[in-house]
Amino acid sequence: MNKKTYLAAVGAAITLVAVVGYGVTQELQAKPAEVATALDRTVLPVPEPDYPHATELDARDATAPPRFEVKPPAGAPNVIVFLIDDIGFGHASSFGGAIPMPTLDRLASRGLKYNRFHTTALCSPTRVALLTGRNHHTNNAGAIMELATAFPGNSGVRPLSVTPMAEILRQNGYSTAAFGKYHETAPWEVSVSGPFDRWPTHSGFDKFYGFIGGETNQWAPLVYDGTIKVELPRDPNYHFTTDMTNQAIQWIRSQQVLTPDKPFFIYFATGATHAPHHAPKEWIAKFKGKFDGGWDKYREETFARQQQMRIIPQEAKLASKPEDIKDWGNLTADEKKLFARQMEVFAAFAAHTDHEIGRVVQAIEDMGKLDNTLIMYLVGDNGSSAEGGMVGMFNEMTYFNEVAESVPDMLKNLEKWGGPETFPHMAAGWAVAGNTPFMWTKQVASNFGGTRNPLVVSWPARIKAMGEIRSQFQHVVDIAPTVLEAAGIPEPKMVNGIQQTPIEGVSMVYSFDDADAAERHKTQYFEIAGNRAIYHDGWVAATVHKAPWEATPRHKLAEDAWELYNVEEDFSETNDLSASNPDKLKELQDLFMKEAERYRVLPIDDRTLERFDPAIAGRPDLMGGRKFLTVYPGMTGMMENAFINVKNQSKTITADVEIPAKGANGVILAQGGRFGGWSLYVKDGRPAYTYNFVGLHEYTIKGANKLPPGKATIRLEFSYDGNGRGKGGTATLYVNDKKIGSGRVERTNPNVFSVDDAADVGVDEGTNVSAAYKQHKNKFTGKIEKVRIDTK
Repeated sequence: MNKKTYLAAVGAAITLVAVVGYGVTQELQAKPAEVATALDRTVLPVPEPDYPHATELDARDATAPPRFEVKPPAGAPNVIVFLIDDIGFGHASSFGGAIPMPTLDRLASRGLKYNRFHTTALCSPTRVALLTGRNHHTNNAGAIMELATAFPGNSGVRPLSVTPMAEILRQNGYSTAAFGKYHETAPWEVSVSGPFDRWPTHSGFDKFYGFIGGETNQWAPLVYDGTIKVELPRDPNYHFTTDMTNQAIQWIRSQQVLTPDKPFFIYFATGATHAPHHAPKEWIAKFKGKFDGGWDKYREETFARQQQMRIIPQEAKLASKPEDIKDWGNLTADEKKLFARQMEVFAAFAAHTDHEIGRVVQAIEDMGKLDNTLIMYLVGDNGSSAEGGMVGMFNEMTYFNEVAESVPDMLKNLEKWGGPETFPHMAAGWAVAGNTPFMWTKQVASNFGGTRNPLVVSWPARIKAMGEIRSQFQHVVDIAPTVLEAAGIPEPKMVNGIQQTPIEGVSMVYSFDDADAAERHKTQYFEIAGNRAIYHDGWVAATVHKAPWEATPRHKLAEDAWELYNVEEDFSETNDLSASNPDKLKELQDLFMKEAERYRVLPIDDRTLERFDPAIAGRPDLMGGRKFLTVYPGMTGMMENAFINVKNQSKTITADVEIPAKGANGVILAQGGRFGGWSLYVKDGRPAYTYNFVGLHEYTIKGANKLPPGKATIRLEFSYDGNGRGKGGTATLYVNDKKIGSGRVERTNPNVFSVDDAADVGVDEGTNVSAAYKQHKNKFTGKIEKVRIDTK
C-alpha cells in the first residue's frame, strides 16, 4: 500500500474520530457539526480509530496517519471552582456581611450573584455532590467520611458508576488540578496501602496538593503532593492557605507556558474558614474592635445591608435566633471580651482567604487568560459552623471528645487566639449571625441557615450581565452539569467500561442571560444526621431533629415535628404554615420519603460522635479487629483511622531499642499532637510517657535513671479504669521488665486524638504531643528495632 492509498484508507477513520478543538485542520473546521456528531464523547475514554494495517515495507515509502488525540471542543473555557469552608450567607461583603472580601466583590461586579444557591449542610456531602453532579447519598456520602457506616448511601465509598467531572474533563483533553481540602476519601483508604482509587489523583486530577481529611492546622498541616506526604518548610510565617495558593499559581503558569492552548480545570478548596481558625497576626489586627457590638447588632446591620443591596427581598424578615443563643446584652463582660476576639480571628481568616484567592485570579489575568475563564466562587460548603458550642473553644478537639471548656480558661489564652498554640473555634452565636437572615447553622439541613450559601459566577467571554442577581433555586449538584455544558462536553453514559448513574443536577447556564428564566431545579431533598427537608416548586417542609450543640436528638425520627414554608413569599423561613396547611405538609412529607428511597437516604442514621468508632458505625477498619500492631522506624504519618485504636481500653507499648554510648533522646512512638495524643519518648536519657488530654492537661510518667548503653526493652502498661468511654487509668513504665515509674492519667480522649497529627515511629511530626520536647527537633537519636502495641 503506497502513501496515497494508505492515507485514503485511514482518511475516513480520522474524519470520524478527529477531535474538534484547538489546532484542528481547516477541513475539519469547515464541518464542525459533522465532526462533533461523529465524535462520541458519551463513552470514555474516546476509542482510538482502528487504522488499517500497513503493507509497505519501507517506512520512507509510507506516511503515518495524524496522531490521535482527544482535545476539548473549540473555545472551551478554563474553569476554576473556588470553595471556602464553613462560612455563612451573611459573612461576605458581597452579600451584605461585615467581612471585606474584595476578590469576591470584583468577580461579582463583572458577573452574577446567586442568592438562592444551596449546599448539603455538611463538608464531605457537599464536596462529592459538587464534583460529581449527583446527590451526596448517591455518592455514598450521607455524612463526613469519618462517620461512614455499612449502609448504601452512607458507606463512604464513591461508586464506580459515579465519575467525577474532573475525570470527565481530563478524558476530554483538559489539564486538571486540585488544591487544598479534599475530604472525599474513606478513612480506611488513607495509608500507604491504599487503595488510591478515591484519592484526588485517581479521581480525575492530574495534580493534587493539599490535605485529605476534614480540617487542618494551618500552621502545621499534613500535606500530600499526589499521594506522597510533603515535608513542609521550616518557615515561622508558614500558613497553608498561602502555601496552596503558591502551588496553584506555579502549576497554572507551568501548564499554560507548556500548553497555552490547553484549558485547565482547577478545584481550589481552602481549609479556611473551617476550625481551627488560624490567621496571620497582621490580618487579625485589622479587625480589632470591629465586633464589640456583638452578634445581635451584627445580624441587624447585615440584614439591613442585604435588603439595601437587594440580596434579599424587601419584604423578607429576619429570622429569630435559636432559643439557646443568648442575647448579647445579657452576656458578662468576660464573655463579650472573649467572643468579640473569636469573631475578629474568624473575620481575619476569611479576609485572608479571599486575598489569597485574589492572587490566583490575578495570576490568570496577568497571563491574559481571565476573559475565557469560568470562575465559580462558592462562599461555603455549608452554613457557618456552630460546632464551637455556646462559648467557643480554645481547642476544637474538645468538641469531638465531648469536653466542655470554660470562659475563664479560654480568656487566659486570648492574645494567642488564632496563632500556632491554639486550635480555636467561635461561639455558636457568631455562626447564627454569620448565617443572617436565617435561623440555623451548619449540620442543620432543614434550614437555609445550614444550606444556603452565596455563589458568584464570572465568565467575561460569555456572561455579559454585570453585577446582576440570579434568584432561581439552585443546588450544589448543579455545578458539574454547568461546567460540562459550558465546556461543550456531554454527560458520559459509559466511563472506563462502567455504565454511569445519570447526573442528578441541572445546568445553570440557562440563567446566565436571563434573570427571569423559569427555574429548572424543581425538587431537592436535604438530609444530614436526621435534620431533613424537601424543596418542591417554591415550598419547603422541614424538621430540626438535632442542633449542632445538642448531645442527643430532640425526638425519635418518627416523632419529629415538621414545619412548612412558602419560600417564594418567605425568603428566610419565618412563617410556619404547617398548622394552617396540613395537606400541603403531608404532600411534601410523602415526597420526601419518595426522594429518600430513590436516592438511598434510608435508613436515616442520627448518631454523630459515636460513629467515629468503626466498630460502632459498622464500617471497615484497616486493623480488621487486630488486637496488636508492630511498627518500625520510618513509619510516619499514620492517620488515626489507619492505626490501631487504643482509646477506651488498656494497652501495652513495648519498644525494643538500642542506646548508643553517648546516650539517646527523642520520640520512640507518638500519636496525635499538641491538642491531644500520647507519646513514649526519652528525655535527658530517661524514658518517659505523656498523655495529652485534649490539649488541656499533660499527664507525664518518667524514670529517674538514664538508660545505659546497649539494648533495652522499654514497656508502657496502661491499665484502663473501665466503666465507660473517656475514663482514666494508671500508666506504668518498665525497662527490661523493671518498674521505673507509675502514675495516674485521670481522663482520656474517648473519640479522637487529632485529625491531622498522625502516629509516628522514631519522631513526632506535626505539632508535638508533649511540651517536654520541641516541634521538629525530637527525632530519636538511638536505634529502634521495633515497637509493638497491644490492646486489651
